[in-house]
Amino acid sequence: MFLKGKTAIITGAGRPTPLSDGSAGSIGYGIAIAYAKEGANLVITGRNKQKLLDAKEELERLYGIQVLAIPADVNAGADNETVVQSVIEQTIAAFGRIDVLINVAQASASGVPLSVHTTEQFDLAMYSGLYSTFYYMKACYPYLKETKGSVINFASGAGLFGNKGQCSYAAAKEGIRGLSRVAATEWGPDGINVNVICPLAWTAQLEQFQKAYPEAFKANVHMPPMGHYGNSELEIGRVCVQLASPDFKYMSGETLTLEGGMGLRP
Repeated sequence: MFLKGKTAIITGAGRPTPLSDGSAGSIGYGIAIAYAKEGANLVITGRNKQKLLDAKEELERLYGIQVLAIPADVNAGADNETVVQSVIEQTIAAFGRIDVLINVAQASASGVPLSVHTTEQFDLAMYSGLYSTFYYMKACYPYLKETKGSVINFASGAGLFGNKGQCSYAAAKEGIRGLSRVAATEWGPDGINVNVICPLAWTAQLEQFQKAYPEAFKANVHMPPMGHYGNSELEIGRVCVQLASPDFKYMSGETLTLEGGMGLRP
């Protein structure tokens, strides 16, 4: 198996309610399945302890890997460096190495116009997404340098195209893109691969967005030309597996747009 013996940290990877077809209901969990099938040991984090425990049970039972499930919430009221450092220390204690860091976690108040967006709503997006990515990258750096590892961050078309009702989400995602490009420049000489994926996948969260804000959904979410939304495991998860390969080192620093059936587009 391609990733056997390697350790990947995936933020926002608790097990959500599956979609109606039984597939993974979130990008984070879809990636976790793809990595589990390749034999990687996983460290999964998130805010919901039960979803993390459900993910751990299923991944270990189905794929025979080891999973460390750690509740961790980066937010405006927390000692965030301590929160993240605890995750890293537990990871090293359990597995002794970090090969891949995948920053998926992101919360936001979608559908709220900029003119009425509150500071609390803006902080929610910034801390859960941008600050979380920043803290995890800093804390993982020395271990990724040892393993010549990979960082895979997630941005969004919301930032690329200025989607209505998503100002804080778009701002956080564009911040992640900028942070990633700087890291690719600074860490490339250390052998660390850094990339950003802008996905469009059908998830439980997107399904909820459609129900809660139908007009914002209609204005911002468009069916890709291939006629289906990306699959969290089979398309996005597999791309994340590829980006952990030494063969993809030359792509470091690229923003990759992954839409249903469209593949990679720098």
